[in-house]
Amino acid sequence: MSPHATIVGAGLAGVEAAFQLASRGITVTLFEMRPRVPTPAHSTGFFGELVCSNSLGSESAASANGLLKKELEILESFYLKIAQRCRVPAGQSLAVDRIRLAKEITREIKAHPRIEVITREITDLRDLISPVMVASGPLTSDALAEHLTSLTMRKNLFFFDATCPILATDSVDQSVCFKASRYGKGSPDFLNIPLDRSQYEQLVQDLVSAQTVQPKDFEKGLFFDACLPVEEIARRGSQALAFGPLKPVGLTDPGSGKMPHAVIQLRTDDLKHTFLQMVGFQTRLKWSEQRRVFRKIPGLEKARFERYGRMHRNTYISAPLVLNPHLQLKADPNIFFAGQLCGVEGYVESIATGLYAALRLAGILLKRPFPDIPTQTALGSLIHYITHARWQQFKPTKFSFGLLPPIRGPRVSKRQRKEQKALRALECIRQWKNSSVI
Repeated sequence: MSPHATIVGAGLAGVEAAFQLASRGITVTLFEMRPRVPTPAHSTGFFGELVCSNSLGSESAASANGLLKKELEILESFYLKIAQRCRVPAGQSLAVDRIRLAKEITREIKAHPRIEVITREITDLRDLISPVMVASGPLTSDALAEHLTSLTMRKNLFFFDATCPILATDSVDQSVCFKASRYGKGSPDFLNIPLDRSQYEQLVQDLVSAQTVQPKDFEKGLFFDACLPVEEIARRGSQALAFGPLKPVGLTDPGSGKMPHAVIQLRTDDLKHTFLQMVGFQTRLKWSEQRRVFRKIPGLEKARFERYGRMHRNTYISAPLVLNPHLQLKADPNIFFAGQLCGVEGYVESIATGLYAALRLAGILLKRPFPDIPTQTALGSLIHYITHARWQQFKPTKFSFGLLPPIRGPRVSKRQRKEQKALRALECIRQWKNSSVI
């Protein structure tokens, strides 16, 4: 009889873990509450759905997202393999047709002979056959979140996230846009709306004065810095957006031959180029205000909104306090955590923790040695951080080069240092993979 594992949640981490376990001969029962129980952000019942941006970030190893992705590709990530099949033009970034990707993920998971999918909301882990991996994500249901609070003996932490609007491509006046990627790298995959200083200042004024969906008093100030609503960035200074998501650096307006004061980038959201995402425009503005404010932007006067930006709660546990270095619950090692629920932020980071937790669980079930993952790798440094950080100040984190140990040697540029760390990380992850018998 083959070993068995239970996974709660068919998001990015859950489907990655399910496939990794099943491909090693382990039978998996995968519970997913959608579509029977909806969430505030998902639009379908498909597995592995991306709810915010459709981009998984840069593919350059000199970037944080790129390095982590390259490590996961070496470890044969299931999710990234399917993502490559569903990619859409996005310069040096890996962007995907979100719905096609979710459909293909769902089809492959449901077709796997060792994976049983059950549509049901889990509210108590004690009802499940152990070992159990909890990958229910940042939109964990209230009932399960309450159970996890009692299980971890500590109140769940949470922050607020926002998604960006998606527009119908044929409703955008492309005569005022120009196609380009920053610094001319790769193909010109973005539609860019140039703003002069007066247009930019008008947008900032409109954003800071627009009506928002207000959080309750105890929820205020809990935004995640890496995904701030565009209106919150605007409030931080008159030029904050111009130095942030609307920065024009690396882009030249062919109409003027100059760099604009600011640029709004639109990125295709699907393979048929039917929809466009407003890059960096995650927002908590009321829907009527989104129509009013964003239709004042040149080229968007007649924009049709396929999806409005919206805000939702993201739940996570205090990983340094309750998890061991292998993402197991200290109080019960038969319970694993993966995905954003365990304290990482970002698509690729969620996939990474699902893959890592699955490898660890496979080692236990198959009774095979599981060597410690080097902290010189992006994956190893991320896992080490979320399980060793000071829990009093712990907040969800993305992988960054700052998590990697320093490299000693002659003084070089910041980019060269990143390249050195990336080369070391990729060599270490290959050695780690080769030393493992999982």
